[in-house]
Amino acid sequence: MSGFHEVRFPLRIALGTSGGPVRRTDIVSLSNGRENRNRRWHDARRHYDAGSGVRSVDDLYAVLSFFEARAGQLHGFRFRDPLDFKSCGPNELPQAGDQRIGTGDGATLTFQLVKTYRDAGGSTQRTIAKPVDGSVAVAVVGTPVAAGDWSADPATGIVTFLPGAVPGPGAAVTAGYEFDVPVRFDTDRIDTDLAQFNAGRIPTIPLVEIRP
Repeated sequence: MSGFHEVRFPLRIALGTSGGPVRRTDIVSLSNGRENRNRRWHDARRHYDAGSGVRSVDDLYAVLSFFEARAGQLHGFRFRDPLDFKSCGPNELPQAGDQRIGTGDGATLTFQLVKTYRDAGGSTQRTIAKPVDGSVAVAVVGTPVAAGDWSADPATGIVTFLPGAVPGPGAAVTAGYEFDVPVRFDTDRIDTDLAQFNAGRIPTIPLVEIRP
């Protein structure tokens, strides 16, 4: 049976990965030279190739072992995007006010972690389902909330407040965090290359995001 393993792809290999978000847009060219564009996918789906991160026999064996433990494409796992893995920019430290995750109403106890990408032209919101355990910080109306008054589920990205700490009506709830991407192998085959002494190579290791 397929499932998800709460383990992370070897970090030293992930740092050499290429890839990023993929979107699906339908474009219809009209007879007058104009075009209609339709967003077929509401959310992007990230694709990666970790093959370039393999630089030694040890790396090669780590990938083979990880691949076998996941039974190829069968089980998903956590992967750290080398560029986009924080609630803030890659060279900044996450802060409790980084991302708005909801507005209190005096009764709601749970809020899903999200990340919003925006500029002057528009914005897109992404669900964050795999925060790094222990990395989440939460604030209400800009004031950090004590860790004992809430909890964050690293398997779902849901922040839950205790009844005595529920955000009041109209209160902005924000969070900062690090996160992983839920992915699976996009192949059931791994080809290895030991052409050079004590150096390993896997030409391609395709990974694809699992949408929450």
